[in-house]
Amino acid sequence: MRAMDVPRRGFLLSAAASTAAVSSLVTAEEANLRGSGTFLESSRQLPLNADADVIVCGAGPAGVTAAISAARLGAKVRLFEAHGALGGVWTSSLLGYLLDFDKPGFNQELVRRLRERDAIHGEGMNGLAYQPEEMKLLLEELCIQAGVKIQLHTRVTAAYREGKALRTITTESKSGRQAWQAPVFIDTTGDGDLGALAGCDFEIGIEKECPCQPMTMYALLVVKNVDEIAECIHGTGNNGQHVGPKAFQDTLKRAGITPSYGHACLFPVQGNLVLLMANHEYGINSTDATQVTQATIRARAELHTIVRGLRKLGGPWEGLQIAATPEQIGIRDGRRIKGRYFMQKDDLLQGARQEDAVVRATFPVDIHALSAEANKKSAYNNGGVKTKPYDIPLRALIAKDIDGLMMAGRCISGDFIAHASYRVTGNAVAMGEAAGVTAAVAAQSKGLPHNIPWAEVKPAIEKLRTSS
Repeated sequence: MRAMDVPRRGFLLSAAASTAAVSSLVTAEEANLRGSGTFLESSRQLPLNADADVIVCGAGPAGVTAAISAARLGAKVRLFEAHGALGGVWTSSLLGYLLDFDKPGFNQELVRRLRERDAIHGEGMNGLAYQPEEMKLLLEELCIQAGVKIQLHTRVTAAYREGKALRTITTESKSGRQAWQAPVFIDTTGDGDLGALAGCDFEIGIEKECPCQPMTMYALLVVKNVDEIAECIHGTGNNGQHVGPKAFQDTLKRAGITPSYGHACLFPVQGNLVLLMANHEYGINSTDATQVTQATIRARAELHTIVRGLRKLGGPWEGLQIAATPEQIGIRDGRRIKGRYFMQKDDLLQGARQEDAVVRATFPVDIHALSAEANKKSAYNNGGVKTKPYDIPLRALIAKDIDGLMMAGRCISGDFIAHASYRVTGNAVAMGEAAGVTAAVAAQSKGLPHNIPWAEVKPAIEKLRTSS
């Protein structure tokens, strides 16, 4: 999908237009197109809002951090989220685990605040389990305190340029189609939706397109007594090692269950509430709604089958219940938007250092089996890459093809191997923090992110991280 490139005076938007979306009756011309398999949508005037310095699309770990960071620097920020809660993979997908999280700044603040609420399990800063409902509430409170204007249940649908600069986006929600303008935009949709709509070059999966890493649906379970299944529970804390995966594998075999994920495990949440990871959906393109829908239905059915099988074992599994399955299946692979730096496998092998480093990533390459057949041999692998701690530069967060657009999270600029390492949420938070700061500095100085000197961005990031 390519963005429309239109002059300002020719852009049919009006700030004085009604706030309600208006739909036209189907014309004879449009009706005639139906036989050809196409439909001509009438042009219409939309309400236009231009009160933001920074617009963030997607409120996952990177997006909420970007929005809060920009707002804390005094920028006027709007944050759009397609689902009904902030947090993305943490909340709407019930990820339940914080990986590569030992970073300065908002990572530290988030863990500290969750500990204050008794909403985190494990010591240190890595491999921590958390309560998704407390995470939702905390993120809402932090956004509100910072002055971020949040709009949930809202998806970005189009992007419009003036020359090479992104100027306007449209969204769709219960309020209809609305238009929004800002000096700087940040794509934190995970799947790079905004970058694609704006006309950026991108990759998906291996090289240009799938095969992609599998999707996963988690489930929150209530057990009778967590102490009785302790050997089946995944470890938490600084090491985050699997302390009892074999015991759980043996239990699943006794129940006659072969999960689609070859390394199924349980994570602690709190008390008798645990998180089940046992599902993989292979070969799904995250930009294909039909594929994602079918994967979601299959995944949920599999989780219920697994729980019924475990419950029949009786004993500590008696009365096992699913408390919740997620609104959004967990997606590992989506679009990677081309930026002004392209992260590659060699960066990981060499432990590359960057002058404009926004975070040092330490997570290994984590490629989950790309097919059910491959899963039988190995649930995941490192692609033959032994990662050294490496830097992610700010340039990888700035779109190459479009001015005024940044990315943060798993849709930044990089190849399949590099993405398999940096995609975890500890890195996403740090990237969001840097993108939010850069966007705020750019908007307030009436500049563009790629023109802001690192000498201006770095102290602003450090100051924000020190105060958080």
